[in-house]
Amino acid sequence: MMKRNILILIALLAITHSVHAQKVPTATEIATKGVAAMEKRLKLNSTQKNIIYNYTLELTKDQIAMGKKQKTGAPIEDDYTKFIKKQNDVSASIRNILKPEQQAEYDLYLEEQLRGGKKKKGKKSKDEEEEVVTGISGLILPKDQ
Repeated sequence: MMKRNILILIALLAITHSVHAQKVPTATEIATKGVAAMEKRLKLNSTQKNIIYNYTLELTKDQIAMGKKQKTGAPIEDDYTKFIKKQNDVSASIRNILKPEQQAEYDLYLEEQLRGGKKKKGKKSKDEEEEVVTGISGLILPKDQ
């Protein structure tokens, strides 16, 4: 009986430790990952990449600080407004260092990020297009046959 209780206690401690051991990414890690995605998608040169990294790192630090402040229960409405303004300024600054063809792709990239990132789809050939049904017929459920 005593052995069983000790084993249960050890198992609970192990589970608790593993939950706490999950690492929260740092601002540097988040910025690096974001810039790597942009570099691949926008074909950035090294100068563009470094400038965008610096912008992104500062914005990420602000976002993390705001999240920590929110966890304490402190009001963040003013901080949130300032953050959104800074985010828009950073986006405009990034657009200014991009070439016109990169700007168009950057706009698409931002739209995807706002929707929650690029969704992975099932395997399809490049020629196969997804059928889109619009209007009222798109709302009608197919009948079982």
